[in-house]
Amino acid sequence: MLCLKLAESLGVKIKSPWVVWFKASCFPALASLMLTPFIIYKICPPETKHTIDAPILAKNKLEQMGPVKQNEWIMMGTMLVTVTLWISGGSLSISTVAVAMMGLSILLILGVLSWDDCLSEKTAWDILAWFALLLGMATQLTVLGVVPLLSKSVASFLKSLSVGWHVQLLILQSIYFFIHYFFAGQATHIGALYPAFLSMHLTAKVPGTLSALLLAFNTDLFGALTHYSSGQAAIYYGAGYIKLQDVFKFGVLMAIINLTIWGLIGALWWKILGLY
Repeated sequence: MLCLKLAESLGVKIKSPWVVWFKASCFPALASLMLTPFIIYKICPPETKHTIDAPILAKNKLEQMGPVKQNEWIMMGTMLVTVTLWISGGSLSISTVAVAMMGLSILLILGVLSWDDCLSEKTAWDILAWFALLLGMATQLTVLGVVPLLSKSVASFLKSLSVGWHVQLLILQSIYFFIHYFFAGQATHIGALYPAFLSMHLTAKVPGTLSALLLAFNTDLFGALTHYSSGQAAIYYGAGYIKLQDVFKFGVLMAIINLTIWGLIGALWWKILGLY
């Protein structure tokens, strides 16, 4: 959503973003989801390959938890309504912020959450503050002419190579992806580079919707590049099951594999969808 907001500030407005995002990503994402476990299993086989007791343990845990409680049903129902309105809100002229506030209000009114629960979510407040700061900085960089100047300079260099926008797209996407080695987390990367790179794409005559979506997709894909590339990666590494050198080795290997999957399957699918 942050990527789409920044794209909108550069004049790339995507109608029904949830639907467009799903349609554009479904086939390459499905291919990645199916192939990734198989590839990881082959290149980094687990020490324990048979867990006969797992179903029994799971059943015992479920019995200990008991039936689904009323508050849990309310939470599931609220999430279902909220996500549905997020997806269809554009056609109903309902903003995503209004939907989020509605969902939170329902949970507070019905007692599923208390205000103390909200105040204790320090990570959420931290993200809110940083997102506001990053979005404001990125917008001002565009307004003050820094992003357009940078994009024109890079575009001039790419133009001197005498290559089409397809090759320029490949170069820009690759740089945007692997430069993440210098960033800790995805939000900081988006705030610092997404507007600049999107502007470079537009200057290189790459279709706007395609550019905005591909940069956003890559922002998800490079989340496993290193142990500090995303919050999820830090948690996985912190579990202590994998050595640091293996994180970097498998991270770059899977990055190349995923980029290949999205580059081949995705390119064909996006052509069918008419994104270019």
